[in-house]
Amino acid sequence: MARSIEQIQNEIISAKESNSDLAELTSTSKTAVWRLITFVIAFSIYALEKLFDIHKAETDDKISLLKPHTARWYRQKALAFQYGYPLVTDSDVYDNSNVSEDQLELSRIVKYSAVTESDNGTVIVKIATENDGVLSPISDVQKTSFETYIREIKDAGVNINTINFLPDKLYLNMTVYFSPLILDAQGNSIISGGKPVEEAITQYLKELPFNGELILAHLVDRLQEVEGVLIPQVDSAQSSWIEENIDSSTYGAPVAIIAKVIPTSGYFEVVNFDNIKYVVYDRYK
Repeated sequence: MARSIEQIQNEIISAKESNSDLAELTSTSKTAVWRLITFVIAFSIYALEKLFDIHKAETDDKISLLKPHTARWYRQKALAFQYGYPLVTDSDVYDNSNVSEDQLELSRIVKYSAVTESDNGTVIVKIATENDGVLSPISDVQKTSFETYIREIKDAGVNINTINFLPDKLYLNMTVYFSPLILDAQGNSIISGGKPVEEAITQYLKELPFNGELILAHLVDRLQEVEGVLIPQVDSAQSSWIEENIDSSTYGAPVAIIAKVIPTSGYFEVVNFDNIKYVVYDRYK
């Protein structure tokens, strides 16, 4: 951004004052010849910097019109969506000059996003918000606003499919061989009373990147770190997700997970921990 004439002139005068060869130029009159010369030079530099600004703006505008956007760009724009605010006319940005930081934070309701492309070329934009630390979909009204925003900024000819689903349901059937010195038969910690296996599973899912791949072997690795757990075994795992084009709350039948899976919604929720069986491990038998 171009500096003001005054800023440029002050820098010139400051440089003059640090040069002993110019020490005799001491007049403080605004019409002193040396001050008029610094003004002319400052104005010329200012005019040149303004031309640079104009050139940059024109170049940025041409690039924005010609450049095909990447999946990373769509993700960044999804996270930049501001609920209740209009875009600057004929642009893909907001004017936040009069928006406070608190207002900006409240308006940015999309906290998580991932963008992929389907086999038929449709750009799939997965989104979620967060309520009390728990991932969840935005409301239907908010989704309508978001989809209008995406249609406004997307590249011409690009089909967008917004995924704003409830979390994929995760069904786990496990056998946990444990030390009775540390855990009881229900998986409770003898010292703290909590359920460390369930807590570790929940934490593992929470730490997965949005739209990250659930790898069963990695889940087992995490459970092996739990004190008192000697052999964690996943007997079977299944997941189910919202059936698209039916409604926003109907899940399909659970499907077996073979080694790994990426959630359709972008994130998981464990249905319950009822199918975790705890077995005492006796190394002397």
